[in-house]
Amino acid sequence: MAYSDLRSFIDALEKAGQLRRVRAEVDPELEITEIADRVSKSLAPEGLAGAPATDPVHGGLGGRALLFERVRGSRVPVAINLFGSYARMRMALGCEDFESLAAKVQKLIKPEPPTSFLEKMKMLPELAKIAGYAPKQVKRGICQEVVHTTDADLFALPIIKCWPYDGGADEDVIVGREPRTPTAAEKPPGSAQGPVGRFITLAGIYTTAPDGSEPNIGMYRIQVTGPKSAIFHCHVHHDGARHHRMWAAQGKDMPVAIVLGGESVLPYAATCPLPPNVSELLFAGFLNDGGIPLVPAKTISLNVPANAEIVIEGFVSATETVREGPFGDHTGFYSLADMCHAIRVTAITHRESSIYPTTIVGLPPMEDYYMGKATERVFLPLLQMLIPDIIDYNLPRWGAFHNFCFVKIRKEYPLQARKVASSIWGAGQMMFSKFIVIVDEDVDVHDEQAVMFAVGANVDPRRDTFLVDGPQDILDHAAPYLAAGSKMGIDATRKIPGEGIVRDWPRRLEMSEAVRRLVDARWNEYGIDR
Repeated sequence: MAYSDLRSFIDALEKAGQLRRVRAEVDPELEITEIADRVSKSLAPEGLAGAPATDPVHGGLGGRALLFERVRGSRVPVAINLFGSYARMRMALGCEDFESLAAKVQKLIKPEPPTSFLEKMKMLPELAKIAGYAPKQVKRGICQEVVHTTDADLFALPIIKCWPYDGGADEDVIVGREPRTPTAAEKPPGSAQGPVGRFITLAGIYTTAPDGSEPNIGMYRIQVTGPKSAIFHCHVHHDGARHHRMWAAQGKDMPVAIVLGGESVLPYAATCPLPPNVSELLFAGFLNDGGIPLVPAKTISLNVPANAEIVIEGFVSATETVREGPFGDHTGFYSLADMCHAIRVTAITHRESSIYPTTIVGLPPMEDYYMGKATERVFLPLLQMLIPDIIDYNLPRWGAFHNFCFVKIRKEYPLQARKVASSIWGAGQMMFSKFIVIVDEDVDVHDEQAVMFAVGANVDPRRDTFLVDGPQDILDHAAPYLAAGSKMGIDATRKIPGEGIVRDWPRRLEMSEAVRRLVDARWNEYGIDR
């Protein structure tokens, strides 16, 4: 069972030995990042991160979640690295393992049709349970125990600055370009009103279409520029940006709620690559095994999670744009500044004695890696429904989610690997996959050495690699154009007739099953392990 609010999740982590309280005073500007970065890349005690310390790929990394009780400049504690291990992700999602949750997703999206009247009757409770996943309206919530409108002040929150050049000048983050002092017009907004380069990084961003339909939760970074001003950064491909275009087309500012905390499934649901028209709130209810309670916001026409810690309400301007960034990103590089739409804050509501959850992104592994791996496992059935050829896939840690994708198929016809790669490039956010490597069913895609062995052994570079042009992740600085570039498919399967010039393909070395059984039976007799 998932947790009903951030406080109960933190309490459970502490009881499980997964959390450390830091009572020394810390600075939200850079110091918290350095601490959290070291912890997220440290070896956890045996079993803590959900992988043995000897695992060469996952290595039991993740350290512990951290709760900073004294943060300079604010009365609000900061929680970070809450989702930064396999064990904590399983706790947050209320599951024993990702595979069982994936099976639950598969049953939801592709149920077996009943074959008898009795089976139809047995399905009725399941159908009733699905109806219970929808969000439910309640009259009051802990998220509004304290309400600030005219006295709302974003700088009262312990919003962190993650990396040294966040919110600074592009010249500082471009290799080979001489730094220069920005002009007054180029200085980031808010520099005269408060700290520069602070970003909200672990909030659900709630938006809707102008008619109130299509409620959406995304996880987009928000740069704070003043007590009641911020910047809406949302990539053009995402629903939040599409909603904003719809509001702007009507000449209206878009209402937005920036939600921190709440049910432990909410941050994960906000990051999920759900199919179009599937509500993140409905999916969160599915993960939560019950609908998420919502209350009307105080100053905007949106409903917000009743059990949230902090809710920031406001409007995204239809016309006003301001300079946002640079920002140290999950790619391990700074993303450059760009013009994004301004947010006017109208209210900040929170629970008494609230906790501010946050995260940092940067060179992996970090907290977002474990959230991404959960998505990889949980959404395998959905990807298989779209592309039945896929047996399994792996988004390796060093690929930063979109740079590499390893895919296992059962090869049945010529050029099948090319068909699978093309299908992946047409599957939602998988379109950002820059390198797709297709291997045979006997290759473990989670053993990256085995995948690269297949590439080295089975690939002729001219025959077995193919390039396409298409949309690219906006954060990919190597792409020649913003959000557009090339991708490569690598067919590392055994070649068969019909796939170009193919010579006789040799059999891979493998001992006979009879000899393996013989040696297994006699192993102790050899005395090798004494």
